[in-house]
Amino acid sequence: MIHVEKEVDFKLLNVTSSVFKEDEFIPVRYTCDGVNVSPPIDIQGVPIEAKCLAVIFEDPDAPINTWIHWLVWNIPLTHHLKEDSIKGKQGLNDFGKHYYCGPCPLNGTHRYVFKVYALDTLLILPGNTKKLDLLKAMSPHIVAYGEVSGLYKKITN
Repeated sequence: MIHVEKEVDFKLLNVTSSVFKEDEFIPVRYTCDGVNVSPPIDIQGVPIEAKCLAVIFEDPDAPINTWIHWLVWNIPLTHHLKEDSIKGKQGLNDFGKHYYCGPCPLNGTHRYVFKVYALDTLLILPGNTKKLDLLKAMSPHIVAYGEVSGLYKKITN
């Protein structure tokens, strides 16, 4: 949930991926069973007032709390995030890493969400920034938001 400090009427971003459709399985390449690189993400509808993008990639089906796999902000405006290529500042995920960690559920099929935010300013945050601090810093600057969800079930041997 986003805490907003001012009245904001977000515009909607159309967020998709060329490698998986909404609520379909994410290919193994982008998971811990594969190469573990970020998938390509397409973003349409970025408003003219936007200065940068931010992405939060999370697993809301994790057993205890939503598990954060990737945080990145100050991404230069684009309509396409290329596979395994991010230009922006990466924060600290729940694996204690400063980079993308793909889907890797302990059991069952989980839903994974790529949340994309268009911001009206660049953010000055340290590298050890976690999700709640990122949300707090960007909440008054969100001008558009969209997401795409995919599924993954770990390959068993």
